[in-house]
Amino acid sequence: MVNRLKKAIRTLFVEENAGRSVTVFDDDIFIVSYPKSGNTWVRFLVANVVYKDRQVNFGSIERLVPDIYQHSDFFIRCVSRPRFIKSHEYFDPRYKRVLYIVRDPRDVVVSYWYYKVKIREIKDGFPMDEFVDRFVSGDLDPFGSWGDNVGSWLGARKYSSNFMLVRYEDLSSDPVLVTKKIVQFFGLARNEKDIISAVNNSSINHMKDLEKKDGQNWKPMKKARSDIPFVRQGSVGGWKNVLSDVSVAKIENSWRELLVELGYDVGEG
Repeated sequence: MVNRLKKAIRTLFVEENAGRSVTVFDDDIFIVSYPKSGNTWVRFLVANVVYKDRQVNFGSIERLVPDIYQHSDFFIRCVSRPRFIKSHEYFDPRYKRVLYIVRDPRDVVVSYWYYKVKIREIKDGFPMDEFVDRFVSGDLDPFGSWGDNVGSWLGARKYSSNFMLVRYEDLSSDPVLVTKKIVQFFGLARNEKDIISAVNNSSINHMKDLEKKDGQNWKPMKKARSDIPFVRQGSVGGWKNVLSDVSVAKIENSWRELLVELGYDVGEG
């Protein structure tokens, strides 16, 4: 009897990460993206904007903007409301308010390759062309392909006032302006000084410094390789120096219409 009770408690409160089964409240705001599209960057930005008097680092981010793939539903339910929550899920109608981050898939796949090497899912030297094949097919994770994920949200919520689309490239080129729009979407009262401070405390260089200090203690990285940084360059257009013409064509031909809709340049089909 006691053992059964202990098992029930572990199942309910501890062991299972929430994932798609996370409990959703009406006042939740979800930060959603396909993996390697800048979600962690935006989580830090949001945390610095929302909790402007708190210290935001890799040790605190999971308490401030929890990741549904790293914590139990019980843990996330205990976060003070309104909650700001990270997700990579394809469209979920339960998510009432969504900040969706989109990034050029040609840059996404390069970043994803490095991430998969870091977490030891593929080895150094794994062929990029083969990785792109898996990326386009949606075989890398349970979130669908890049096109499936992005398209599901745009198709369902594009015109909703409770949906905000942020392009990684726009955030990179003018972080203050985009952050002001995010603050407005959240309905927060923040002045120029608050916004600039949040942007500076979430910059790529600052996050690199934070990763060096306590990144290896961050739950998602505890078993990852320490010789490969999680926070890399955050570059725009870096794919041009990495992807083969074959891989570029495969990505562009797979999602040409969606890429054009989002304002990304593509070659002739």
